[in-house]
Amino acid sequence: MPAKIKPRLSRGVLDMKFMQRTKVKVEKEADDEQSRALYSNEINQKMINSSSNFLVESSYSICAGLIDGRLSFRGMNPELELLLEQELAEKQGRTKPEQPKEVSDQDMAKAYYTNKAPTVTGSMGKKFSTKKDFNRKQNGDDRGNTHPKKKQHFKKPRSDDD
Repeated sequence: MPAKIKPRLSRGVLDMKFMQRTKVKVEKEADDEQSRALYSNEINQKMINSSSNFLVESSYSICAGLIDGRLSFRGMNPELELLLEQELAEKQGRTKPEQPKEVSDQDMAKAYYTNKAPTVTGSMGKKFSTKKDFNRKQNGDDRGNTHPKKKQHFKKPRSDDD
C-alpha cells in the first residue's frame, strides 16, 4: 500500500479568518520538511529522535580551526584588533621585514637633547614660576635682587643761562 498522502487545503480556505491557526501549523510543517531535506545528509536518525540538544564528540579536533573568542570591529577595541592582525600575519607567515634605520638612536637622542630639551625645561620652568619671577625677567633683573628697579622720572633740563 502506498504511503499515506495527507490532503492539502487550498490557499483560499487557509486565508479565511477561522482557519488562521491551521494555516500557521501547515506553514510550520512545510518549513520542517524543507529543513529536513536540506540537512538530511548531516542529521542522522539518532539526532532526530533524541531529546537532547547537545552532541558529544570524543575528539576536540573539530575545534582546531575555530577563531579566538575575543573580537573587535570598527575600532571598538584597537589594542585587540592590533593583536588579532599580528596573529593573523604570523599564521600566514607575512611578518613585516624590519626596515633599516636612516638615523641611529644615538644621533636621534643627541639631536633631541640639543634642540628640544632646553625648551622643554624652560616651558616647565614657566609653569612653576611666580609673578614676581616673571616681573623680574621682564625688567631685566636676573641677579635675583628682591627690590625692583626704581622707575626713572622725567628730569628737567638744566638751564645753561646762569
